[in-house]
Amino acid sequence: MCGLAGFWDRRCARFEPVIFAMTNALRHRGPDGAGYWFDGRHGLALGHRRLAILDCSDRGRQPMFSADGRWALVYNGEVYNFAELKARVLEATRGNYPFVGGSDTEVILGAVQTFGLEESLRQMVGMFAMALWDRERAELHLVRDRLGIKPLYWAWHGQVLLFGSELKALRAYPGFDPQIDRRALAGFLSRSAVGGAHAIYEGVYKVRPGAMLTIRDPGKARVEEHRWWRAEEVVALGVRSPFMGDEEQATDELERELRRAVGQRMVADVPLGAFLSGGIDSTTVVALMQAQSGRPIQTFSIGNAEARYNEANDAAQVARFLGTEHTSLIVEPADALEVIANLPALYDEPFADASQIPTFLVSELARQKVTVALSGDGGDEVFGGYNRHVWGPPIWEGMSRVPVPVREQVGRALLWLSPGQWEALLAGLNQGALRPSARLRRLLEELRERLLGASGASSTSSEPTPGRLRLVGDKLHKLAELLDTPDAEDLYRRLLTNWPTGHLAVRDLQEPPRTWSWDQEPQVASLAERWMYRDLVGYLPDDILTKVDRASMGVSLEARVPLLDHRVVAFAWRLPLGMKVRGREGKHILRRVLYRYVPRALVERPKMGFGVPLDAWLRSELRPWAEALLSPERLEREGFFHPEPVRAIWREHISGKRSRAYELWNVLMFQAWLEHQHPGRSRRAAGRTTSPTLVGSPSMVGRR
Repeated sequence: MCGLAGFWDRRCARFEPVIFAMTNALRHRGPDGAGYWFDGRHGLALGHRRLAILDCSDRGRQPMFSADGRWALVYNGEVYNFAELKARVLEATRGNYPFVGGSDTEVILGAVQTFGLEESLRQMVGMFAMALWDRERAELHLVRDRLGIKPLYWAWHGQVLLFGSELKALRAYPGFDPQIDRRALAGFLSRSAVGGAHAIYEGVYKVRPGAMLTIRDPGKARVEEHRWWRAEEVVALGVRSPFMGDEEQATDELERELRRAVGQRMVADVPLGAFLSGGIDSTTVVALMQAQSGRPIQTFSIGNAEARYNEANDAAQVARFLGTEHTSLIVEPADALEVIANLPALYDEPFADASQIPTFLVSELARQKVTVALSGDGGDEVFGGYNRHVWGPPIWEGMSRVPVPVREQVGRALLWLSPGQWEALLAGLNQGALRPSARLRRLLEELRERLLGASGASSTSSEPTPGRLRLVGDKLHKLAELLDTPDAEDLYRRLLTNWPTGHLAVRDLQEPPRTWSWDQEPQVASLAERWMYRDLVGYLPDDILTKVDRASMGVSLEARVPLLDHRVVAFAWRLPLGMKVRGREGKHILRRVLYRYVPRALVERPKMGFGVPLDAWLRSELRPWAEALLSPERLEREGFFHPEPVRAIWREHISGKRSRAYELWNVLMFQAWLEHQHPGRSRRAAGRTTSPTLVGSPSMVGRR
């Protein structure tokens, strides 16, 4: 796991200071060493920061060259089947390819020299982003893995091509000061992440998952894109060739695929462990790791200092049963608040998924003992684990039978009570304090069940805890705002939207917001599968994987995601929906695999996660920091937001009438990012703000 950077400028005479600066901006991604190379004939510079995982000797350093000298490579990631791929190269060359080390980087180059680039990519199993220079043809290829696990940005700066693992590398190029893309900003306010192929800056792009860009002449500013892997084709193939066995046979096959995926990701020349929350996904990964290990694996979890929201004990019980060497940390509010000061540096374009805070904390905890950690991310997208997959289709089926005007009236009625009043009403129903009619009671119980399901509760839970009820009122208000949706497409977009009217707060917005799109959707039989596909190609790479990559690499930790092995994904799409979503339960087939390793009762419980009480913090500890970033004068002078829409949700939140924490968090994360990444613009606009903790620096490596 590493960081890469580079530029291509035919007029360049001296490359060292520039490529040094671009590469060193990524030091956190690779603290173990740096490498640089310059093709003086063509003006192409490659830089690399190394986090040594396989063959930690100098034989694994990058940039690296193929044996025939044609190909130069810098790459970020891991190829888990490198041993198999190496054997294929040796077989194809009759043992004549001169491998000298044990790194997967050398195997990639051997495969490219032997089989060609695209065929090599198809044979590779792993996560990667790479820049590959063809010295014979003077062509540069920028490549990203199938599902977008590893990032890669690129941009034109005049007639210079820039590229790197993070925007930090591009910003380090002299004179590179792009304008903020207001369409991307508007989309970010809606979804909490900058989605699709665009970045937050005008003229800056991400290589799309499964894509390869080829550049032959930077002076012509032309890029050819080729999709070497397409999720829609995998889904279509799964639909055409469904799994024909029964559920027991499907469980057997999935277990084999998962054991292989997990086993390959356990290969490392450095200490290795896993994140363990005690939920279905992480427990499955840990169980399969421990089953293939001759000694206790190291597991890590964090818990909330507030006991009723704390899941650390559940993770510890799973760890004891599986026999892992477990480390947990109970996080005090001050720990989480301190992280907020570092978020603009960690996520170098605006990012506002609040789970970024616990993700960083558990990464930091794990890095104290290991260099590689396996994660359970991807299980929801692949196996139908989100509540929108489970509850969304039946909710839409019921809604669609009611005329829109009637639904609008119901929505207005739901807004009569404040979120707090709704929570008190449902809590009173639970405690028996209310004596409604039988019909009304059934209606309220169904409403409560659906809302608790929509907040992540397990269908096997008994009575709702205060932690599960605490945001039901806000969810009811969100439901009220969904009732006027005209079709299922609009419902999906709204379910993923934090602030539906956020784009109206962006000044000088000339075009619609940049949002995720699905231009070439495969034909699937159900609404749930259509939404699962959209999550796989949109929400997963732009939100979930971005969060994990930046949080883990911010502390120089490699995070591996075995549930996103492309062979597991392909098999999951061969399974009928009923093996994934069954009744009120998602991830059905994944649970069946897990139950072979741990008792069902150990993992089937209400899922709360590590709660980040943003709503309360913004009214207390974070209020001075937020008020400074959201001051009308500042917003007016900076020129990105109309002050009144922002101030309106701030006033509503502070008053306690309704939680607007997530809408506000989007604005605050942009404002904090702007201040950190572009301090000149921020100072000119409104002066410096204080850190939310009043201490702390933007350093991302090792706060403790």
